[in-house]
Amino acid sequence: MVPNKLLHALSFAALKHRDQRRKNAEASPYINHPIEVANILANIGRVKDEATLVAAILHDTIEDTQTSVEELEDQFGSEVAGLVQELTDDKSLPGEERKRLQVEHAAGSSLKAKHLKMADKISNVSDLSRCPPVSWTPARLEEYVKWSERVVAGCRGVNPDLESAFDTTIQRARQVLKM
Repeated sequence: MVPNKLLHALSFAALKHRDQRRKNAEASPYINHPIEVANILANIGRVKDEATLVAAILHDTIEDTQTSVEELEDQFGSEVAGLVQELTDDKSLPGEERKRLQVEHAAGSSLKAKHLKMADKISNVSDLSRCPPVSWTPARLEEYVKWSERVVAGCRGVNPDLESAFDTTIQRARQVLKM
């Protein structure tokens, strides 16, 4: 019997991220983030594609856990593994270089990856305005918001609902963070 891929992804990601927490004052469980990304895609962006929703749940597993592309391919297929890989930063590079590459590669990303990138940035910027990481200065928060805008600029033109939600999220973050 083939399991429901979305529920399988939730279980897999929960296990992989089990010891991780967000950097906010609440130290929220990390798994809340990929669940929120999938929720944003499905309920705001109206994305129904199973591979995209499964990749949303798994989008940080290669980058932030001991998960390999091959493991994802074996468990979820080559399309999902490829999408997650398309979203994965090379952690061997310095942070500023990873950020530069995200901006540079956004416009050339696949349609599904652009949806995922926008939902991820909506989730992250929303988290920053609700409960920012405790060690982040106002200048770092502002830099993240501006960088997110540059990444999403390369993803525009594929989903008006996600774009509108991102714009609203940015506007709210600027008000809350007094930018």
